[in-house]
Amino acid sequence: MKKLQQAFSSENFRQQAHSLVDLLADYLESAQNQDLQHVIPYKEPDESFSFWQTDYEKGQENVEDFFKTVIEQSTHLHHPQYMGHQVTPPLPITAIASMLSGMLNNGMAVYEMGLVSNPLERILSELLAKKIGFDKNSGGLLTSGGTLANLTALLTARAAKTDVWEEGNTDKLAVMVSEEAHYCIDRAARIMGMGNAGIIKVPTNDRLQIRTDLLEKYYQEATNNGFKVICVVGSACSTSSGSYDNLEEIGKFAQKHQLWFHVDGAHGGAVVFSEKYKYKVKGIENADSVVIDWHKMLMTPALTTALIFKRDEDSFKTFQQKAQYLWANQYSKDWFNSGKRTFECTKLMMSLKVYSILKAHGEEIFTENVDYLHGLAEKFVALIKARPNFELAVEPESNIVCFRIILPNQESNVINSAIRKQLLQEGKFYIVQTTLRENLYLRVSLMNPLTSEKHLVALLDEIERISKQIAQQ
Repeated sequence: MKKLQQAFSSENFRQQAHSLVDLLADYLESAQNQDLQHVIPYKEPDESFSFWQTDYEKGQENVEDFFKTVIEQSTHLHHPQYMGHQVTPPLPITAIASMLSGMLNNGMAVYEMGLVSNPLERILSELLAKKIGFDKNSGGLLTSGGTLANLTALLTARAAKTDVWEEGNTDKLAVMVSEEAHYCIDRAARIMGMGNAGIIKVPTNDRLQIRTDLLEKYYQEATNNGFKVICVVGSACSTSSGSYDNLEEIGKFAQKHQLWFHVDGAHGGAVVFSEKYKYKVKGIENADSVVIDWHKMLMTPALTTALIFKRDEDSFKTFQQKAQYLWANQYSKDWFNSGKRTFECTKLMMSLKVYSILKAHGEEIFTENVDYLHGLAEKFVALIKARPNFELAVEPESNIVCFRIILPNQESNVINSAIRKQLLQEGKFYIVQTTLRENLYLRVSLMNPLTSEKHLVALLDEIERISKQIAQQ
């Protein structure tokens, strides 16, 4: 028992927590000031495993040393030259809230275990529903990530359009989605047993938006082939290119054929907080369900995703199971028993992290961040266009920009892939790459409000330097 008593010592915790806060504050300062030499201290996977295997074999040691090592070996999202994936540098207040929720560890499947987090989750759902344009009949929940949220939305669509809970699949079901949609939609449909043929991928236009003029054609073909289409999905925005689908036209199509209209706004749905940019999701108010990640442009630690329903009662149709040790009535619509509406039973107190932002900074900080990041992308586009050896994949609509460098007598896909690899290995910048219509592009997601135009200029300079170096080789 001696070890357990020491492990639960409040004084030990006080010392370790103070030490960690000091360590993180110093880290935050060094990342923002670019005192850190690398945005990403990249190692090959086997080398990284060997490093941590050696660390493990050392056995027990000072936990502060371990924390320092974790920081040193991690990718630094708060560095202004982090421009990689769509993961936000979280606001510092959320790290404090994470410590609080980690210590309390109140799961929230049932109200008694979620006395705080269930009411907060309802407040946050109602806030987003209002921003989307839904009325008082709406509602929602939080899930661990957009993939799970999108799957839950499609399961709800299935429950609303056909009865499979008791009888199983009796129809050949299908869902319609853009060929540029996030892979999790495809994965969700396959999990639901729709198979390859049940995922109707509609081609995109030259802006990589779903071709709404083809929706009717693809719907009729599916129907003629014996499929029952239950849902059409709009991307707001697509992950690879940041392009927004025409939600107004998709909504009209869904209404015409009485389909469930789902909007995957995991990344770009955050524009509902912006007066300047919310026009990009015009028509989102006609959706039956919407997914928005708090952990992307809304500065909350991953994973924290909202799934919002136009009609809150729909969310209770998804899972209707008996669990006498959790709740007495499986059919009652208890907003305060979140386990009735999600895959997750013991769910993290994720609402606490978002709510801490509202209490510390107010709703306006979301607006400010969305506006800044979109505006920064517009500046980056101007910088790219000013350099004749660069080209855009598509005119960006969000804070995601896809571009490449073109060099005489060089195969574009090869040279840009090599540039990205060298950037990764050198670690001064972190960007990614994507393939759009068989062409490889460098891809930047501007997620850090401390990134400025000078950092973007430096990135383009670095790409040009590396490209010349590679071309000479």
